[in-house]
Amino acid sequence: MRANAETSTGSMDTLKWVVVFALLATAVVGNSLYDYMSIVLRTAIVILLVAGAGCVVAITTKGRAAITFARESRMEVRKVVWPTRQETVQTTLIVLAVTVVMALILWGIDGIMIRLVRLFTGV
Repeated sequence: MRANAETSTGSMDTLKWVVVFALLATAVVGNSLYDYMSIVLRTAIVILLVAGAGCVVAITTKGRAAITFARESRMEVRKVVWPTRQETVQTTLIVLAVTVVMALILWGIDGIMIRLVRLFTGV
């Protein structure tokens, strides 16, 4: 019984995805074919078609999963403790200082290695 229900849900999802792609294709092709019409009207129609496609996506299995994921992600972002401005500036300056020091160290090592290669090869 359950396998039969999953098959009907899967076929309905397939039909919904076909509708989504048809709406999006209509938006693209219609915008190209009716380029002589007002840009405002064409934009409004494209927005309506894309919104309709979004609504159809929202009722598919993958769409519901994506909406659930977005809600959970939003809740997790609220739990994040963001650094203060002072902490951000201090961290940025530390990263900058370490980058400059490492660049100077690598520049020095590179210079020493070039001199050693010249010494051994005579070039």
